[in-house]
Amino acid sequence: MHLPLSLILELCALGLVAGFLAGLLGIGGGMLLVPMLTYLLGRQQVSPDLAVKMAIATSMATIVFTSLSSVRAHQRHGAVRWDIVLRLAPGIAFGGLLASLGAFSLLKGTWLAILFSLFVGFSAVRMWADRKPSPTRQMPHAAGQLVAGGVIGFLSGLVGAGGGFVSVPFMVWCNVAIHSAVATSAALGFPIAIVNVLGYVLSGLSVAGRPALSFGYIWLPALVFVAVCSVLTAPLGARAAHKLPVTQLKRIFASLLLGLAAYMLWKGLAAA
Repeated sequence: MHLPLSLILELCALGLVAGFLAGLLGIGGGMLLVPMLTYLLGRQQVSPDLAVKMAIATSMATIVFTSLSSVRAHQRHGAVRWDIVLRLAPGIAFGGLLASLGAFSLLKGTWLAILFSLFVGFSAVRMWADRKPSPTRQMPHAAGQLVAGGVIGFLSGLVGAGGGFVSVPFMVWCNVAIHSAVATSAALGFPIAIVNVLGYVLSGLSVAGRPALSFGYIWLPALVFVAVCSVLTAPLGARAAHKLPVTQLKRIFASLLLGLAAYMLWKGLAAA
């Protein structure tokens, strides 16, 4: 199938920006990709309900690649908390499969758009407020981190993000330094993406109305062009993250999330 050059260029530009943000903020780029892919799929005459679902699934698929690229850059600074990654990952796998194989296929795309906006907006407000955690608060024990991972994986599966919109505020609340929280979130993006992509493919294979070059709920042209370009810029974002002051990094994160939450809330309410 022939793809218009303009669409290819748009997808490449989106990948370059998303990759940089993935490295900078540890959000996997999903907070930007979901609204933009929803818009681009709508231009391909995909129904609004299906466009939201495919944007979420395709966004998650790109995180498989961007997370690996950005975490390599963060690891050079020794910022990844692998002890946290290992404790959260099992819960993330369970929560992600529960969302992508179950709740995702049952919910309408309009409701997923509204959920996306509410979760992202809540995370942004908490981050912008910059409330200082109790100095004695630490990451919970293994059982608590297992539960936290389940919540992160489930929410990520519903909204197509790498989990940073939940995991970064959670880790900062537990007194993990912001740079370590961003780096660790980037590492968590890989298991989140793998388990959710599996669910999106299996649950979307029989869905009607998908555009050409789709694999389950995943739109393959977007996956290819966005992933290739995002891998190029994710290390640049990770490098920048270690040069920015903590407060500025939090405010960048919060401002981005608030704008995208407002857009997806408008899309969800307009189609409801």
